[in-house]
Amino acid sequence: MKEQNNWFSFAGEDIKMAEAAFKEKIFNQTCFHSQQAVEKMLKGFLKAKGINVPKTHFLVELLKICIEKDKDFQALQSDCSILDDYYIPTRYPDAIPGSLPANLPQEKDAEEALSILKRISKFIKNKVK
Repeated sequence: MKEQNNWFSFAGEDIKMAEAAFKEKIFNQTCFHSQQAVEKMLKGFLKAKGINVPKTHFLVELLKICIEKDKDFQALQSDCSILDDYYIPTRYPDAIPGSLPANLPQEKDAEEALSILKRISKFIKNKVK
């Protein structure tokens, strides 16, 4: 139980960072921390279900494992795919050129990332009650 709480606690910090970055108009970090929060929440769900957490940062890979445990997670595939697109390009200035359609995320991208984060956060919290 403690390990899953650690994952959720760290996810909570990423949520705060995503919101703070958005407020400061640092949209690439809003998207990055949204992705990170969801990653940690998915890992918390896996821990809550007694599943070893794989060493990956990609939400789609984590989601596959979650779906094996609970088919309802299929509904998150599109959202996780969107957030995964932000993981590398928002973190490293020398990321693959063109890995994001218009370079760094803009305000609308950050708004979408935060919206996805809130949806997934609510979904996972309901699953681990």
